[in-house]
Amino acid sequence: MDEELRSLTERVRRESGGSADCERLLATGDRDELAGVLTEPGRPLWARELAAFRLGLAGDRRAFESLVLLLNHRDPPRCAAAAHALARLGDPRTARAAAALATNELRVAYALHPVRLLTALRAPESVPALITTLERRLRPHDPYRRVALACVEGLGALGDARARRVLNEALAHPALAEAAVHALARIPQQQRRT
Repeated sequence: MDEELRSLTERVRRESGGSADCERLLATGDRDELAGVLTEPGRPLWARELAAFRLGLAGDRRAFESLVLLLNHRDPPRCAAAAHALARLGDPRTARAAAALATNELRVAYALHPVRLLTALRAPESVPALITTLERRLRPHDPYRRVALACVEGLGALGDARARRVLNEALAHPALAEAAVHALARIPQQQRRT
């Protein structure tokens, strides 16, 4: 069992009070049953999350909308689980959705997991979204240093020369300087233009 699934399983068992419904959703291999949980009225959040997560890991795109909503949830463990499932889902809409969430200034407090997901996806949307998000975090007294640090680390992992300017700007911020040095070192000095 992968670590994210183990963590989610423990959490939803607690949230459900160890209900038989939770155990059934954990055990079922019926994707239609899981998909039904996503649209049935009155289902608790833990059940919807569990169903979406399991469908996402199985590559079932019916989970996409629910996982995107969970990626932007106020509860970090829900965001982390959604990002994990979205990274495995294989839906072509995922990078665009993650970029929209990462760059939404009204929801920046919840942008950490969309930023990390963009790095994992390595999609065409990833570098521009991380640059935009990091530029906004370089304002004086910005309270979202964890988001900024995730952007710096992500841009280093992606190694795209377009990030060089914003990473150089990040050097002036003590909380980001060391990570920016490492990120800049990962960007090739010369990239051919195609």
